[in-house]
Amino acid sequence: MKKISLPNYDNSITNLACSIQKYFNLNPKHKTIHTLDEVLEKTNPKNVVVLLFDGMGTNLLKRKLEKEDFLMQHLVTELTSVAPATTTAATTSMMTGLNPVEHGWLGWDLYIKPVDKVVTMFMNKVKDTGEIAADYDVSRTYYPYKTIVQQINEAGEYTAKDFFPFGEDPYTDNDDLTKKIIEECSKEGKKYLYAYLIHPDSMMHDLGTEAKEVNEYFKEIGDIVKRITDQLEDTLIIVTADHGHLECENILLTEYPDFFETLARTTWIESRCCAFKVKEGKEKEFEDLFEKYFGKDFILKTKDEVIEEKLFGDGEENKLFRDSLGDYLALAVANKDFRYDERTSVLKSIHAGFTEDEMNIPLILISK
Repeated sequence: MKKISLPNYDNSITNLACSIQKYFNLNPKHKTIHTLDEVLEKTNPKNVVVLLFDGMGTNLLKRKLEKEDFLMQHLVTELTSVAPATTTAATTSMMTGLNPVEHGWLGWDLYIKPVDKVVTMFMNKVKDTGEIAADYDVSRTYYPYKTIVQQINEAGEYTAKDFFPFGEDPYTDNDDLTKKIIEECSKEGKKYLYAYLIHPDSMMHDLGTEAKEVNEYFKEIGDIVKRITDQLEDTLIIVTADHGHLECENILLTEYPDFFETLARTTWIESRCCAFKVKEGKEKEFEDLFEKYFGKDFILKTKDEVIEEKLFGDGEENKLFRDSLGDYLALAVANKDFRYDERTSVLKSIHAGFTEDEMNIPLILISK
C-alpha cells in the first residue's frame, strides 16, 4: 500500500483563514483552528498580520533550522495544505476561507469549459503556449471570489490590507514590505494584514531544496520575521506557508507513445496532481498502461472517486468544478512528476503531490 498524505480539512490552511474570519466578526464556512482561536481571544490584538512564505513546508523548516532558531521557538503546531498542495489552490483558500471545491482554483493549469481551453490561471494564457486565452481575464471571470481583506473592508467594522510583490502597488523587497507593515500597524483601529512572499518556492523550483542559496534563505526568513515583530506592539504575527517541496524526476509522456495515444488533450491541474482526458473507448487501455508505467509512483483516481472522497474539500461545489476534473486524476506519492510534452517546463523541485514534505505546513505564532 502506497503511503499517501491527504489534506485534513478540519486542520488546514482553509481553517486558519476561517479563524481570522471569526476574529473579525465574519461568518466562516468551515471549522476554525482552536489553538489560534484561543490565542486571539486571550491576547485580543489590535493587529493580526499573516506572513505566508511560498513553499516553506514544515519538513523543510525542521531539516534546515535548529530548535533554538527564532521560527522554531514559535512553531506552535502543524497544519495541512489543501489538495493539491500548490500555490493556486492553497493561497486562494488562505485568502478566502474556502476549500478548492468551492473557489475552483484547483491548480496552475485548469480546463475551463466555457472557453474549452486549458488555461494557466495566473497568466491568462493557454497552457504551454504564449497564446492569450481571451481578451479578458478568463480565470477571474469564471472563477471569481471575494477575499477576506475585501470582506473585512466591506463590513466596515475593521480594516484590512494585503501585500504582494506583483500587481497593483507591489512591495519592492523585504525591507519595503517591513516598512509598509509597520506603517499600517501604527494606524488606529483593529486590522488584518496579509503578506505573500514568493520565496523560497521560486528558488527551489530552479535550484532544488538543498542548494546553498536555499539554505541561506531559510535562515534569513527568521531574520525577516524578527525585524518585523521587533518593531510592533499589540500584534499577533502568524507565519505559515501554502505547501512544501520535493525534488522530483520528470516523466515525459511523449516517451510512452502507446499511453500518449489514449489521451484526448493535454494534461492539467498540476504535474503531481494531474488530470487526464481520455479518448472515448480508450479508458481500459489507459488504466492498464497507466498502471504498467506509472503505478509505482502515482495513485490513479476516477473523476467519480475524486468527487465521492471529497479530495478537494467539502462545501458548495463551484459550478465549473466537475468539468475541471477530467476523467482521471493521478496523485503523486513518490518523487516523479508528469510533463505532457517538450514544451512543458522542467523544474528541479516541485509540489502538489501527496507526500508529507509537500502537504505539511507550519503554524508559527508570535504575540507582541
